[in-house]
This record gives sequence, C-alpha cells and structure tokens, in this order.
Amino acid sequence: MKIVIVGAGMAGMACAQSLGEAGHTVTLFDKGRGAGGRMSTRRISLDGMSLTFDHGAQYFTARGSAFREQVVLWHRKGIVAPWPAAADDAWVGTPGMNAPIAHMATRQDVHFSSHVMGLAREGQQWQVLLQDGRCQGPYDAAILALPAEQAAAFLGAHDLRMAIYATAARSRPCWTALVAFEDRLPIETDVLRRAGPIPWAARDSAKPCRSGAIETWVVQAGAEWSTRHLEAEPQEVAGELATWLADQTGSAPVPHRTYLAAHRWRYAMTRPSSHGALWNGDLSLGACGDWLLGPRIELAWQSGVMLAERVLA
Repeated sequence: MKIVIVGAGMAGMACAQSLGEAGHTVTLFDKGRGAGGRMSTRRISLDGMSLTFDHGAQYFTARGSAFREQVVLWHRKGIVAPWPAAADDAWVGTPGMNAPIAHMATRQDVHFSSHVMGLAREGQQWQVLLQDGRCQGPYDAAILALPAEQAAAFLGAHDLRMAIYATAARSRPCWTALVAFEDRLPIETDVLRRAGPIPWAARDSAKPCRSGAIETWVVQAGAEWSTRHLEAEPQEVAGELATWLADQTGSAPVPHRTYLAAHRWRYAMTRPSSHGALWNGDLSLGACGDWLLGPRIELAWQSGVMLAERVLA
C-alpha cells in the first residue's frame, strides 16, 4: 500500500518505520522545518558560537521491553546516551534530543515545511491538501500523528467516533525559556526539580555529548502557570522564567546573560488514555500519538507501532 502520515514526530516515525519494514510505501508530511516534533533541538548562532537547546522533551525513559530494544540499538549507533543527572533510567538524544527522530527520518520519505490543511477522500483513496495549494496523492491509507486538538480537525470530516476521542483528549501547554550565560551559573546540580509553578530547569550544556563550551539552561513552567500566561509575549515569559532561575542561585552573583528566548508549546502534555491507537479499516484512516496512551516519549513510540500493527492485521 501507499500510506501517508501527517506528522513526523516520534509516533509518526515509529509507525512509518514499522509499515516500511513490512514492505509498504510511506510518505510523511510535517509542518516543522526539521526532525524533532516535541523532541526538537534549537540551534542558535551567536557571535560565531553555536548554541543548542533541547527545548521540548527533556529526556525519556524505556520501561517496556520493545522500546528498550529500540533504545539499545540507538545507543550502539551513538544516537542516545544515558543522563543520570535527570534519573537513573533517563536517556537523551545525542548530540541533540532530536537525534533519534533525525535518524529515523533518513530512512523515510519525509517532507518537512509542509503544512497539511486537510485530507480529501476520493473513491477508496486519500488526497493530501497542502497550504500552498498543492494536492498530493493518491494514497491507500491516511494516518494522523498529530496532537489531539489538531487531529480532531481532520477527523471530524471523516470519522465522528475518532473525532470525539480526539476532542475529549485535552493537552496542557508548557512555556519554555532558553537561557545562555557567559560563565557557569553558580548552581551545583545540573537539574532543578521544584514544587510549584516552575517544576523543571536543567543545565542543557551538561547533557552527554554536548560541547559544554557555553553555559545553557532550559527552564520549563508547569501547566497551570503556562495556561495563565498562554497568550503572553514570549520575551515577557522568558524574562520571568530567567528571573526565577537567577533566584535559585541564592545570594551568589549571576553571570552575564548572553541569550534569552521563550518557546510556547501549546500542546505539550497529554492526559493518560487507554485507546492506544485508532484505526478505521473501512476508510483506511488512523490516528496515533501520545494522547492515545500517555505523556511520555515511549508511549508515543508505542502508539505508532500499535497503529502499524492494526494496519497490517
């Protein structure tokens, strides 16, 4: 079959990998500029220096046997490494968090910077409608590997049951600040976990296989704080989160800040669900993603594999 997948994050890539290994022809479209999704790594050039920030998922774990096998393969290829500062079972992509997605993308027909506006059913096949007016297809099956809110907009025109599931799955936002300093911030630990509105901050430059030449931090606000500030200006949010980070040094002097930005993840965290994956065999239409299992990288991968198994059944 010729199969189209809208969304090239972990769920979409895992689904594509399984379908491709079974002999199907898979094409992926993603509106992002490059591989990553919510495992993105942002790269900044500043005064001739390169800064990198893992501004989405901070790390992942591998608790199920199937995903552990996948992580072992990545580790052997130098694509991931343990990060014990975050947790005993924490892993990160190397040299950036997006490395596993980028690796999988090299084996797929992926079209980045391609904003899909809709799916059209023509006979027994699917056409993909792009923002630039182009129409791609036909495809024998269509899969949505998108956040629930985005998937619902596509599903509503074709499968009401799946659309209802997607509408009921509400994601929570996360504001993330990216901060760089000219010298090491006087905080001993590389990871700060706090109760309250700002639950996470990490010395990104201390992760495995990073250059560490420039002190970089990622600060992530909690869902409630991010919701209250959802429509705030990015620089305002960045300033507040950077101030919070500076306060964690106590009375120690804070080095000069060389870079500051904020990124809003509108659909960051999902609530646990038991659906796993959705598949309508009559329409050859499916959906996968962490919103169908739970808010972890492993569960996004698992959802993609699960959907592929249903397609192949």
